[in-house]
Amino acid sequence: MSKVKVKKHDTFIDMTAMSDVTVLLLTFFMLTATFLPKEPVRVIAPSSVMEIKIPDANVLTILVRNDGQCYLNFDRPNDRRNVLKLVGESHNLTFTPKQVLSFVNQPIIGVPFSQLPNFLDLGLQDQDDVLKVSGIPIDSANNQLRSWIQYATTVNPDLRLAIKADQDIPYIKIKRVIETLQDLRQNRFSLITVLRGMPEGF
Repeated sequence: MSKVKVKKHDTFIDMTAMSDVTVLLLTFFMLTATFLPKEPVRVIAPSSVMEIKIPDANVLTILVRNDGQCYLNFDRPNDRRNVLKLVGESHNLTFTPKQVLSFVNQPIIGVPFSQLPNFLDLGLQDQDDVLKVSGIPIDSANNQLRSWIQYATTVNPDLRLAIKADQDIPYIKIKRVIETLQDLRQNRFSLITVLRGMPEGF
């Protein structure tokens, strides 16, 4: 008795819908992603078990270098424009429209007031090179960080403050920044850390 042979058919799966969904998801994530701001120095934040997140917007980040020099990162272009106006009025500085635009496009501030006009005349790449060796003075005799924070909070009273520093920075350097905030009665601020697991027994 002969066996009946079953004719084999090729299986066809239409992947058009799957590729459409993939492209839509990729586009969604690209448009909604928050990119990390560029920083003039590499900072490895200390770890902690605190899970309270810093807001994604309306934050002024104070980046502290290991030698104590500071940088500021404004996340709102309109705030930067108005802060620069206050700087010009308070320090008798005049800024050209090109310099104002350069200040708006450069999220990191890290030079003394006296060097600001020349700094803004540079291209973005040259500005980044200057920031690597410069910083906002925070000496007791010339605490320009205090002035910057005062201008920023005057422009935007709802601004949240955050401090980001390397895990190996000496405590005295962070203490100076905190004392500056306390002098301005800015007692609510965040310390940026990296989340780690809860220790055993808790």
